[in-house]
Amino acid sequence: MSATSTPLFDLVQNPAPATPVVPTATDVRYGVATSDKNPNPLPLLLQPLKIREVAFKNRLWVSPMCMYSAKDGFTNDFHLMSYGQLAIRGAGAVVVEGRVTADCLGIWKDDHIPGLRRFVDFSHNFNTAIGIQLAHSGRKGSCIPLRMYGTRPTLKLDESEGGWPENVYGPSATAYDDKHWTPKEMTLEQIEDVQQAFVDAAVRANKAGFDFVELHGANGYLLNQFYSRLTNLRTDKYGGSFENRIRFLVETTRKVRKALPAEKPLFVRVSGSDCVEGGWDVEDTAKLAEILRDEGADFIDVMSAGNDPRQKIAHAPSYQVPLTAAVKAAVPDVLVGTVGCIDNGKQANGILEEGKADIVSAGRKFLRDPSFVYQAAKDLGVFVKWNDQYERSRE
Repeated sequence: MSATSTPLFDLVQNPAPATPVVPTATDVRYGVATSDKNPNPLPLLLQPLKIREVAFKNRLWVSPMCMYSAKDGFTNDFHLMSYGQLAIRGAGAVVVEGRVTADCLGIWKDDHIPGLRRFVDFSHNFNTAIGIQLAHSGRKGSCIPLRMYGTRPTLKLDESEGGWPENVYGPSATAYDDKHWTPKEMTLEQIEDVQQAFVDAAVRANKAGFDFVELHGANGYLLNQFYSRLTNLRTDKYGGSFENRIRFLVETTRKVRKALPAEKPLFVRVSGSDCVEGGWDVEDTAKLAEILRDEGADFIDVMSAGNDPRQKIAHAPSYQVPLTAAVKAAVPDVLVGTVGCIDNGKQANGILEEGKADIVSAGRKFLRDPSFVYQAAKDLGVFVKWNDQYERSRE
């Protein structure tokens, strides 16, 4: 089926997969529902949420994850399968990857739009909101895809393999480590050009039909590199003070917000901490979140680390949640999201019910179990609608 062709039959699901529904007598009789009613009120994880004019059917979302499966940024059948299987099983939202390697999806030219629209339309058939992350890798650019890690002594990707070593830029001319290219310090003109590229990508995302756009300002990529004192050594208006270091992200947020229709939300993913002594910390994040809110950001997605190889991360269930909770406590009227080793419904719902976040996103868990939302509902004792095609497979 081509990117512009129409489905052979109607896939539209009503009600949407993962919508809480009253089980029938047959459902109860055959043991697929433990009672004939759902909890009242519903657990917060399975309650709908509206941001601007976009409705999200629940608050368990798929975090953006690079699949390293594109050529020249174009979508293919793998992406339709990968994002589609998540959309049909009830995720409240699916976020499409941003581009950080030569094998990632792209949205830097209009030719990318038809392919992206193909799985946007597919997701909408199942009433699943879908957005796209806009990323610039900065000094971590032109590196090998994840599947090649450990196969060579360096992470550098040269021009013969699709890399861009002569066009690796950052706030300052310091490399992440000796396995990455040393970037060139960006000029003021280049900063303006990159901001315009973000704007142009947001316009294309809107044309592709995405419900929202997320700016990737975390994981040690370009926007993150600018606001961290560890990677930004500039002495001009984009370096030095807190206000100067956040300027690139704040200006980009303002420009992208103006480029999007008023009804579509703008999300920003930020780092809650560099996880390095003397680096960016959660107090900085809270101040930044308030400023981004005033610039039109509707949701702040909080992560950590990825910006400095000296980082110390204690991986454990919900390990990122304290950062999000601190931001939420400091700026209560900002919608915030959390990630990090969240793999069951009671755990996810507890985070929300305790007021530590407004949204829970998961990545690897959805790769292991695309039906995570269905399982989370079962964990919480809620009977939800399955997609029509899989309904008969309930346990």
